[in-house]
Formats: sequence, structure tokens, C-alpha cells
Amino acid sequence: MAHRDAIVTFLDEQLPGGDFNDPSFNGLQVEGKESVTKIVTGVTAGKELFARAAEAEADFIVTHHGHYWRYGTPSLTGWEKRRLDILLENKMSLYASHLPLDKHPRLGNNAQLLALLNAEITNDFSSHEDTSSSYMGMIMRGKHLDEITGILENGLNTKCITLPFGPAIIRTVAVVSGGGGYKSFAEALDAKVDLFITGDTAEIYNDAKDSGTNVIFAGHHATERLGVKALGDLLQKTFEVQVEFIDVPTGL
Repeated sequence: MAHRDAIVTFLDEQLPGGDFNDPSFNGLQVEGKESVTKIVTGVTAGKELFARAAEAEADFIVTHHGHYWRYGTPSLTGWEKRRLDILLENKMSLYASHLPLDKHPRLGNNAQLLALLNAEITNDFSSHEDTSSSYMGMIMRGKHLDEITGILENGLNTKCITLPFGPAIIRTVAVVSGGGGYKSFAEALDAKVDLFITGDTAEIYNDAKDSGTNVIFAGHHATERLGVKALGDLLQKTFEVQVEFIDVPTGL
């Protein structure tokens, strides 16, 4: 058993949000009971995740995509009230970490993606105003593009879309979990990496082909499972609590 506030303090220290102008309200979004015996981790806040966490008798939920965003409304009405009612009725806390979890050099989605490929972090990547949210990496012995696709599909339980227009043997990789978009692809071109990996698809087929660049789209949800899983493992080692990852696949 652990105290809610001790868990929040630990998470705030591990995932400081001050370096990012983040659309997410990172940190404790909903306060639940003080005593925590079970934590559930998940990618995205939603009724299904909250209901399954309640069934699992969780006291505390940690997500990458929380409920509160700066472009949304704080009003508790309609579908938003019905969603949060599950937390309030079951006295479950909700903690969210968006860009800080993307960028964490060990636990983060992007660091975990590179680790999955046995790639060493070499530099920051994906500029985000005054900072960056991701990394580039080096695969020292190189891997064939098909091998990397297989590793991602097996490790992330996903189906990749691969644009095989660059070198067959991959050594330099730039990754952006979730949605990299045109901007990050342009940065990958400038960095002259062998492979750009992201989640969401973008209409960059012809640019990738004409520039001779490999691209893998591995799914937004799939590429953002790893961070909360790694964070959950750390929480379980640090506190005397049970931690369960609950996956709610989106197919996106």
C-alpha cells in the first residue's frame, strides 16, 4: 500500500512538465482516495479504460493521454461528466503525462522504441518550440528494414505500413511516437537518417520516394504503449502496489 500523494510526487519528479508547452494538463487531473493498493496504466483516458480499471479494483490510473487538454472545456457536462463519474464514484485518481513521457530518456515512448531496436540515443529530435520531444538513434551493427518492421510488429502488436525507399540496411533512425506529421518528416530529411518511424500516417509517399527515405508508420496507439508500460514497471518496483497495464486498442 502507498499514499496517493507519494505516488504523485514521485511521478512529478520523474516526468517534470516545465520544459514543455504542452496541450495536456500534465500531472494529477482527478484526485481519488489517499491509500493506493493497485495502479492501472493505459494509453488514453476513456470510459472503457476507467470502467475496466474499476472492475480491476484500481485506486490510481496513469495515462499518456489524459482527460484535460488546453483546447478542451473544463465543464463537467454530457459525455465528459459520464466519463469522469466512473472515477469519482470509485474514488480513483487520474494522472496524465504527455510530452514529458514522450521525451523521458529511459522510460519514454521514443526511448523505448529505440531500445526495442537496440539503437543507442545519439541526439534530440522533433523540435517542439524551445525544446524537443524525441530522439534519433544509431543501430551500431545495422538491421535490415524488413527485420525492423518485424520487430515493431511483434513488439508493439501492430501492423506497420512501410515505405521502403531508402537503404536496405538501417543504421540511423529518427522516431516520433504517436503523430510525427509533415514537420517531423521534414526534420528527418534534414538529418539524413536511414529511417523515420512514427505512428500516424501522413501523405508523404512521394516525398519519401523522391528523397530515397525509408518510413514506417506503426500506429499512434501502438507506438505509445511502451512508455506507460515502462512507467508502470518502475512504479511497481518503487511502491508496494500492484500495477496492471490495461490495453484499449483503437486500431489507429
